[in-house]
Amino acid sequence: QVQLVESGGGLVQTGGSLRLSCAVSGRAFSYYTMGWFRQAPGKEREFVAAISWSGPNTWYADSVKGRFTISRDNAKNTVYLQMSSLKREDTAVYSCAAGASIGAIHPRLYDYWGQGTQVTVSS
Repeated sequence: QVQLVESGGGLVQTGGSLRLSCAVSGRAFSYYTMGWFRQAPGKEREFVAAISWSGPNTWYADSVKGRFTISRDNAKNTVYLQMSSLKREDTAVYSCAAGASIGAIHPRLYDYWGQGTQVTVSS
């Protein structure tokens, strides 16, 4: 099995930055595509970003492109989401996920999920 634990969420002002981390334990981390998703109250879970197992390929939702950066450190079994120029609409619970499908943007293609970390952006 694979366990994922997110950290780094919190309260930040509009225009600020946060870095989320997702520590992965269990099966070989390097064989998975890692993704970040978010869910705001009353809304469906939405794709934010994903990164291939080797790291060079990344995918982003249009809403975060140019502001968020996903990266991974296979030696530390950790994936990161650097968020900059945060907006109020970025407020959500952010969850990381691990899956076997390259470039997956749909939640159903991910097999393992973390519990999520709250990000709140205030004006």
